Amino acid sequence: MRVLVVEDDEEMAQAVAVGLRRARMAVDVAFDGASGLERALVNDYDVIVLDRDLPRTHGDEVCARLIDAGCRARVLMLTAAATTEDLVDGLGIGADDYLAKPFDFPVLVARVGALARRAHPAVPPVLRHGDLVVDAARRRAVRGERTLKLAPKEFGVLELLLASKGRTVSAEELLERVWDEAADPFTKTVKITISRLRAKLGDPPVIETVAKSGYRI
Repeated sequence: MRVLVVEDDEEMAQAVAVGLRRARMAVDVAFDGASGLERALVNDYDVIVLDRDLPRTHGDEVCARLIDAGCRARVLMLTAAATTEDLVDGLGIGADDYLAKPFDFPVLVARVGALARRAHPAVPPVLRHGDLVVDAARRRAVRGERTLKLAPKEFGVLELLLASKGRTVSAEELLERVWDEAADPFTKTVKITISRLRAKLGDPPVIETVAKSGYRI
């Protein structure tokens, strides 16, 4: 899944980004509302972690403009205020969830994961194909009796392919949904990740290459 963190406290923003990456998410960061809005309108994010009190463009306005633009990403709003009125206001402007600072990081990760599952057409929390089982919530993949030790990008690619239910997924879509904005679109990153993933999955093969189109399970 791909997440955008919009937070003007750079230390907090980077800490949140590092923690979400450890949870196997692709994360971009913006430090003000205007930059966050620009990124959100250009890229296809699953979740946007949005601080409310932002410079340049306030978080409320960012949220409202995303909704007006038909953005599919779910918005988790962060705020230093924790009153019921603030909660109602945050949800009232279109945020999907609301978390007051300071927060427990495992709660943030769980909330982001829950919102991501709602960002696109509903996907079961556990994905299956034959003897292959991927538990998205626990970030665990098993084939037969064997637990697969997958790198974050390998897990992300496998999860997206399984969730696509046989649809061919292009390398461009994989790069956009699993990697962050630092990824070079001209590298062979996707091809190499697919190759490593196939090796770890073993036989019989489950990932098929569709000539000039992409990959599917």
